[in-house]
Amino acid sequence: MGKKVEIDVIILSYGQTNELKDMTINCLNSLMNSEDPEKIKFNVIVIESEKTLKPYQYLHGLTVYPKEEFGYHRYMNIGIAMTSADFICMCNNDLIFHPNWATEILQPFHQYSDLSSASPVCSIHHPKEGFKLNDGLKLGYRVRKEISGWCIFFKRDILRLTGKLDENYIFWCADNDYSNTLWMLKLKHVLVTSSIVDHLENKTLKSQTAERQEELTENETVYYDKKWRPRTGDGWVLL
Repeated sequence: MGKKVEIDVIILSYGQTNELKDMTINCLNSLMNSEDPEKIKFNVIVIESEKTLKPYQYLHGLTVYPKEEFGYHRYMNIGIAMTSADFICMCNNDLIFHPNWATEILQPFHQYSDLSSASPVCSIHHPKEGFKLNDGLKLGYRVRKEISGWCIFFKRDILRLTGKLDENYIFWCADNDYSNTLWMLKLKHVLVTSSIVDHLENKTLKSQTAERQEELTENETVYYDKKWRPRTGDGWVLL
């Protein structure tokens, strides 16, 4: 790859318990241990929702405590605005990065100049969806299939076309909106089956009250349908 590649990694965290805080720590440790720092530099921004932790700083990056109310896209936009590398990776904190995941996910971007976005494969989730590890690139826009909403890697340049992430999404449907936006703009996205990042599946969400879970999930579909149904003639066309 030649010179060192910089990747801005934005991780959303909610360390309201020691278990959830440790999950973020484990995520960061696996990230920093996954690549040779002489070849790849991770610029890490952790956006922490648990304000009582302030001024605590996670190792390996900068921890930010926004004054704004939580919103998945709102907080991601804060992180994006603080960074400047050519590549951005938006991440949940319930991830474990395998060795060389970034080296592998960068390969198709060097190989195909028209590639805009990619996701790594999860060795826990994707085999259940019929995907094999180390089975090439899978072009597509299906959420939880080609698009791993928990880890999305893209060229910063596409923001000139997409604009900022839509901050009307608090949590659910954010990945569906990203998917539809790529699809409508004809921006290519692939699942890279040789880049492995495991997802521990909604550990933070499941720690919330039933009322809060509904607020973060079911209520989001109303806005999603309102936005996309007129454009596509159907709401969840890309599931």
